[in-house]
Amino acid sequence: MSTLLFIGGLGGWEILLIVTIILIFFGAKKIPELARGLGTGMREFKNATKEIKNEVEKENSEPRQSTTTATTPPPAEPVVVAPTPSAEEKKTAEGNQSPKTET
Repeated sequence: MSTLLFIGGLGGWEILLIVTIILIFFGAKKIPELARGLGTGMREFKNATKEIKNEVEKENSEPRQSTTTATTPPPAEPVVVAPTPSAEEKKTAEGNQSPKTET
């Protein structure tokens, strides 16, 4: 005897007992309405899943475009740095200076 995965070890009598309890609990008129509602919910879930899958595939197939336009900054102006004088240049510069005289 083959069994389905979701039923497990339930036999024929157990399934018949569950169906009878459901029939008594909900009634013969309510069961078709419940089945319709369940079917509608499953259909909506399936459609939403397909829609999300299509959106993801569409995003992956389209080339990515930047939402903001990138502007390149103007080129920076070169900074001129004066060379620092060596110790010898400092001594010669000090020697060439004339002493200040106060009047």
